[in-house]
Amino acid sequence: MSETPDSAKTQPSPNKTQAHIDEAILNDLPSPNTQRWDTKRKAQVVEAVRSGHLTLDGACDIYAMSVDEFLSWQSLFDRHGAKGLMATRVKEYRHTQRRVR
Repeated sequence: MSETPDSAKTQPSPNKTQAHIDEAILNDLPSPNTQRWDTKRKAQVVEAVRSGHLTLDGACDIYAMSVDEFLSWQSLFDRHGAKGLMATRVKEYRHTQRRVR
C-alpha cells in the first residue's frame, strides 16, 4: 500500500493554482457589460492580454470589440501611457501618430 506524503495532500495541483490565479485576475477586470470605457479599464484589459492572463481573441470576444480596436488601445498605451487611452485625446494622438510615420 503506497501512501501519499502529507505535503502532497495539502498543496494544490499547479493547474488548480493557475486556474485560481487566472480567475482572480479575471475578476479584477472590467465587466463584460461595461458601457463607459475609462483609461483605467482599457489599461487593465491591455495588461491582462500582455501578461497572458487573457488572450487577444478572448478579450475581443468578452468585450465585443474588434482586434483593430484593441490594437489601437495597445499602441496608444505604448506610445503615450494611460493618457493616450483617454477618449478626448485619441484623435490628437492618432493625428500625431500619422505624421510621425
